Amino acid sequence: MRFTSSEIAEAVSGTVHGPEVTVDGSNQDSRTIQPGQLFIPLVAERNGHDYIERAIADGASAYLTHEDGALATNTTSGTGVLVNDTTIAMQQLAIAARAKIDGPVVGITGSVGKTSTKDLLAGAIASTFNSHHSAKSFNNEIGVPLTLLNAPEGTNAAVIEMGARGIGHIRELCAMASPTVGIVTTVVGAHTGEFGSVENIAVAKGELIEALPPNGLAVLNGDNPLVSAMANQTSAPTLTFGYDADNDVRIEAVELDDELRATFTIATDWGRVVARPPTRGAHMATNTAAAVATALWMGVLVPDIEAGLQRVEVSPWRMDVRHSAGGGLVINDSYNANPTSMMAALDSLGRLRHPRKVAVLGYMGELGPMEGDDHRAVAEAARSIGAEIITVGTDLYGIAALEQASDALNVIGQLSDDVAVLVKGSRSAGLEVLAEALLLR
Repeated sequence: MRFTSSEIAEAVSGTVHGPEVTVDGSNQDSRTIQPGQLFIPLVAERNGHDYIERAIADGASAYLTHEDGALATNTTSGTGVLVNDTTIAMQQLAIAARAKIDGPVVGITGSVGKTSTKDLLAGAIASTFNSHHSAKSFNNEIGVPLTLLNAPEGTNAAVIEMGARGIGHIRELCAMASPTVGIVTTVVGAHTGEFGSVENIAVAKGELIEALPPNGLAVLNGDNPLVSAMANQTSAPTLTFGYDADNDVRIEAVELDDELRATFTIATDWGRVVARPPTRGAHMATNTAAAVATALWMGVLVPDIEAGLQRVEVSPWRMDVRHSAGGGLVINDSYNANPTSMMAALDSLGRLRHPRKVAVLGYMGELGPMEGDDHRAVAEAARSIGAEIITVGTDLYGIAALEQASDALNVIGQLSDDVAVLVKGSRSAGLEVLAEALLLR
């Protein structure tokens, strides 16, 4: 979004120091600043104010600051807007950016499936709307305002992922994004170490539905009782999706090919959608149904949705299926992990025809007191599909673990066309490096 420095100062109750300029987009990372952007120095492990000069040298048109000294240093080379707190100012400016979006803003939350649903919906509506969506997993108090601030002028629809580390977090994100549509993918036992219980997770995710206006839409997983009950938390109309026959949007006849690409039908009151998204695994059908329900309500025609789903750009390290140099199949699902997503990934591995199946499993974080039981249940699921189990960095699976992911290369050996390897763990496990190395085998 474009703002003049005076407009920025008005939105954030700041004062301009330097000539009047116009910015287009915002960035908190001086290493990736683009010409014309507003640089927002945040204070965390590092003080972003130390990088203002670098950002200006690389083309930033203006910067925020809550340090008077930064203005004195940079007055001759850039325009600064002095504020009380740069993080709060960024969020205030995001509210002004949201006001420029003349059309639906879709918030997406849930224990799993947020990013994939975001990607699928962005593809489904691309031919009908000038839409903008979150980059990567920009789903917190920094990522959501940056998503709004970097929406191009003329955006008439936005798709925004919303995560939470506790109750109240999504309410704060909704105060910035003012969503008109809310999607809840599911509520399961992920991050229970932070929330304490699945019921508390439902409370946190339900904050999105509570924020919707009466003329908005709640899109709810009708197969999950904790999610479907959220219909009572809003005056907006609802659409339910899932496999159950009483859902408004129903998944039918899921078929997987030899590389886990799914083809299935989604039955709706608007017509039947034949979905062939580039996502992998049968479990992605639920995320696709959520995207289809939303796109249809937004007025996108069935043929445009079908074509858009085939052009979806999938975020990295999420059921990324590729062949290795030796012909083996490598499933890189290393972006994150919890018991539900682990079981889904193992189900996909089990459906493959490869005689040798290997599951490389890393730590599942933020599970709380039940983490031992959860890890052992995943190991049992891996055994049930006949997979060899290699664990890295944790003995919670009840199996002697390798210390380093690279050690798994020697255990697995050379990959041939009769071998399929699943690599999955929480981000802290760092298994994406192993998945890339396996492609060379």
